[in-house]
Amino acid sequence: MPDFDIPEDALEERFITAGGPGGQNVNKVATAVQLRVDLYKLGLPVHAFRKMKELAGSRLTSGGEVVIQASRFRTQEANRQDARERLTDMIAQAHQRDARRIATKPGKAAKARRVDAKKARSSVKQGRGKVRMD
Repeated sequence: MPDFDIPEDALEERFITAGGPGGQNVNKVATAVQLRVDLYKLGLPVHAFRKMKELAGSRLTSGGEVVIQASRFRTQEANRQDARERLTDMIAQAHQRDARRIATKPGKAAKARRVDAKKARSSVKQGRGKVRMD
């Protein structure tokens, strides 16, 4: 992946209270981070933009923002770092191009096996017909 700097104007951080166990600390202190990233402001190449949208999945809003929520740690700074690392990992993954698929055709033996299997199945089904008394 080429060196990619994330422009600060593309990021928006919001600190929220984390859910789950943790007692009074969780209920009182807003340590979880919600990082919103505007995909259009990142200036990604076309292939990386498409892949980023695919990787984001349900985290992508209709406005073109990816929402990353981090609440693994007890401090704001650690969660902030975690969210940014997850974003850089996602961008790095988006820059990797998928290998091109080379279309192949079945060989003669495979075609023959397929036809033989179809004939065998056909004969089984032929035997299920009504019995005629001649």
